[in-house]
Amino acid sequence: MLRARLEGRDDVFCRPVLFSPEGAPERYEVEFRIRSICSVEDVESLLKPGVENRPVFAERFRMVIDLPEEYPCVDAPADFRFLVRDAVGAPVPHPWHPNIRWFGPMAGHVCLNRYDSFSSLVWGVERVEDYLRYRRYHALNEPPYPEDQQVAAWVIRRGEPNEWIYFDL
Repeated sequence: MLRARLEGRDDVFCRPVLFSPEGAPERYEVEFRIRSICSVEDVESLLKPGVENRPVFAERFRMVIDLPEEYPCVDAPADFRFLVRDAVGAPVPHPWHPNIRWFGPMAGHVCLNRYDSFSSLVWGVERVEDYLRYRRYHALNEPPYPEDQQVAAWVIRRGEPNEWIYFDL
């Protein structure tokens, strides 16, 4: 279903990259060719007064979807995460979004904010596309809580007031 839904598109590509001994996909790689925020000008001075901290953009992002052996099951949801390093360990652009972890050891982890997201990889990929286009985000420090509090604070204090956060249709 996932490959069929993305067929013919020039902005989102998906391919299985790891298979079980039985031949079932265990991991997909998804490439988004979507211009989106990947950082800010001065991460070290993220919210310091007087520091504007404009967004920095990238054109491509790579995400992997790992499927546990029990997938699809409510106790074994798919794991969506963006790559933050390349094959030799060098940093690569990953999304700057309140619902995608940017800082720390969980960098790249995607929070889908839906308990039954185990049921549809198509739904998950389309939701992540909406994140990259800033069609959907949750930046308020209230349930279901942003995945990355620091990015969420920047969105509320800098991104929205300066109209840097916009919907890419």
